[in-house]
Amino acid sequence: MKILKSYFKIVSLLLIILFLFTSCHNSKSIENSLNIQNDNIIRISYIDVGQGDSELIQVNGKNLLIDAGTNESTNKVISYLDKQNVKKLDYVVATHPHEDHIGGMSDVIKKYDIGQFYAPKKLTNTKIFENMINALKSKNLKINVARAGIELDLGKDVKCEMLAPNNNNYEDLNNYSAVIKVTYKNSKFLFTGDAEKLSEKEILSKSYDLSSDVLKVGHHGSTSSSSKDFLDKIAPRMAIISCGKNNDYGHPHKETLNEFEKRKIQVYRTDVDGTILLISDGTKISKM
Repeated sequence: MKILKSYFKIVSLLLIILFLFTSCHNSKSIENSLNIQNDNIIRISYIDVGQGDSELIQVNGKNLLIDAGTNESTNKVISYLDKQNVKKLDYVVATHPHEDHIGGMSDVIKKYDIGQFYAPKKLTNTKIFENMINALKSKNLKINVARAGIELDLGKDVKCEMLAPNNNNYEDLNNYSAVIKVTYKNSKFLFTGDAEKLSEKEILSKSYDLSSDVLKVGHHGSTSSSSKDFLDKIAPRMAIISCGKNNDYGHPHKETLNEFEKRKIQVYRTDVDGTILLISDGTKISKM
């Protein structure tokens, strides 16, 4: 009986060791395969910041952050960046100085090593904007002017260019928005901040190549953006809308959603889907 018990103990121990070894081996294999993939992919995160905007682009070991959400969502943004093992933000772009786009920017600036910072040439007298400027000063960072024609270096196989703003004087702050197109091999992503139809019209007049697989929808899906002519030129297969649940503005507007449906554009929304992660190998774009 004692021999039988000893036998079962030995067998159980061997099974546990075998299980642990297999688990470790499998997890290492998965980890290694992911590391290999990460060298040849672009990751685009549309961070759920409620009624605001924040996107993280990761490619070739470089990080680009576009906007930093609302003041209220600051911890969400920083927590997400930390989970992605972000230590340095090679580029940070504040598309325009509205609170729902730069609310968390001062804390982001303070926490991370930042290569270059971009913002349109527009000052506001809000406390949030002042906090952002003070944070930049505290780290001796200057503001590079965000405007059409600027290119950011995100490494091999990537073109990252600003298509707007195309003017220095707008009545509506939204039209100062930096509009950015990121092309990784054959995959194309367009980020439009809160650019409205006036800015869209200016972009169209410049004869840029706007064709994109994925559109980060302007102004949270408002009818003030996403003009038909603009969508015609972009011809996206997928649209991402960043907005808050039951927000006071009724975003996204039904007219915008109907237009996407009519064009058979796949729509994802942060108020419905939470943070949205897209990965591309340069040919195929997958939602994770």
